Amino acid sequence: MRLDIEVLRDELLAAAREARHHAYAPYSGYTVGAAVYTENGRIFTGANVENASYGLTICAERVAVFRAVSEGVRRIEAMAVVTRDGGTPCGACRQVLAEFASEDALVWCMSEESAVVEQYRLADLLPHVFRLLSQSSGDDELTLGGV
Repeated sequence: MRLDIEVLRDELLAAAREARHHAYAPYSGYTVGAAVYTENGRIFTGANVENASYGLTICAERVAVFRAVSEGVRRIEAMAVVTRDGGTPCGACRQVLAEFASEDALVWCMSEESAVVEQYRLADLLPHVFRLLSQSSGDDELTLGGV
């Protein structure tokens, strides 16, 4: 991770704040912007995108992580989230972040209204992370119908 944490925090928060302007939230009105800093020094952003069928809505945090992963990144070093009130990532977003970040990854959450920034470690946000042992995709076997 970059040596100057304050510079990284400010850069990520600015990127998340900008991403928030692209949110599509006609139902809740709760716009969210997120930015992740990756192992190779790149920043990926995301905004929440709602759908009339709420289950199809995707959070800004997952958009940012999935954008990074779809570009070949496998390690997230830090995340920033900007909402109107400083909301933290939901449980699903915390679990997704845990797939690609260490328990010491920093997550900054900022309230756009008050400009208050809170800092968390991922382990504090998700203390009992769910993990599976991963297998190389070449070694996977497909079993249908219990065969």
